Amino acid sequence: MKEDLQYIKQRFNIIGNSPLLNRAIEIAMQVASTDLSVLIMGESGTGKESFSKIIHTLSPYRHGSFIAINCGAIPEGTIDSELFGHEKGAFTGALESRKGYFEEANGGTIFLDEIGEMPLGTQTRLLRVLEYGEYVRVGSSNVQKTSVRVVAATHVDLLYAIQQGKFREDLYYRLNTVPIHIPPLRERGADIIQLFHKFSSDFATKYRVKPLEISSDAKDILCGYSFPGNIRQLKNIVEQMSLLEGVAMATPKVIEKYLPKVQSHTLPVLYKKWQDNELIEKEYIYPILFDLKREVTELKALMLNFMESGSMKSPIIKEHTRLGAYSDQVNTSKKIHFLDTAQSFKEDDLNCINTPYTAENLSMEAQEQALIRRSLQKNHGNRKSAADDLGISERTLYRKIKQYEIEESGFKQ
Repeated sequence: MKEDLQYIKQRFNIIGNSPLLNRAIEIAMQVASTDLSVLIMGESGTGKESFSKIIHTLSPYRHGSFIAINCGAIPEGTIDSELFGHEKGAFTGALESRKGYFEEANGGTIFLDEIGEMPLGTQTRLLRVLEYGEYVRVGSSNVQKTSVRVVAATHVDLLYAIQQGKFREDLYYRLNTVPIHIPPLRERGADIIQLFHKFSSDFATKYRVKPLEISSDAKDILCGYSFPGNIRQLKNIVEQMSLLEGVAMATPKVIEKYLPKVQSHTLPVLYKKWQDNELIEKEYIYPILFDLKREVTELKALMLNFMESGSMKSPIIKEHTRLGAYSDQVNTSKKIHFLDTAQSFKEDDLNCINTPYTAENLSMEAQEQALIRRSLQKNHGNRKSAADDLGISERTLYRKIKQYEIEESGFKQ
């Protein structure tokens, strides 16, 4: 087995001798000759596709095609057609019949990367393929058969996605017959230095420079770094140093120039564990939204009090980090300044939050829906512009519009 392991590493250009890495390769070699489904789990940049190729090459399907598909890169509206094909006239633009990947790869292997991004409807179709080896083209009623080895991969926690209703539990257990965990680079110890030398040699040949060496102190820094981008990040760092640094030795000073100062893996555990884009968006958006809502609500109350009584005797606005400190003894000049500031608010800014600031309105769903509506109104129903304003993908915005049943026609002009 040891000789076979070294052969596989050389064949697929896998560098390192970490026990965790070796164990992952051994599992891939053992499961390859079976028909069991495999779920490869690991962070982005750890080399999940290499493991899928190992399984394909050593499997009975090795004489067939190997097709790698990134589920997150295919729009939700076309993924069914891409995977299962479609008939002529099945939808606008379907000018002729088309084979899907499952038909093209019949007798081979399909690698479904980022399976956690697959829409629920497509997950149902995939489960049918895994259970019975059959599928139906989009726009057709004829059942077709296929014999395809499916290898899936993900960098997210699918059990958490199941709890959120974003992934089918039955599909998870059907795919997860044999799990393969690929360790992140930060857990591979001395493999980091081996990879450094490998990349240094490759880029020295590419750019016709001397290979970079690395000092002992620099090794300690490199091995102590978290590498959130894993192998891909290390490769980019070595390439930059090989091209830009006119030195033969990478010292701590040189290394630190190319390591980002802020490491995402030192953030709270919740962020580190799930790394869900929508969760990250909520962490940053909602505190700002809550502050804005409180300020606008207080401002509206103060203006209403002034219009009714003609004075500001009630201390509506208390000490706040943005609006400053206000009390019963506010002098006249500050009152005038505050009113000028209040009048500078646009009408739609005051109307965008028109409900009292109560605990029941602080649910994530209510605030998220309000924010989406506000962005769509601002951008006249343009999804792409609204998604850019919100800092999310257009696909995520589309899913949220469907989830909250937001009628888009009312925002378009």
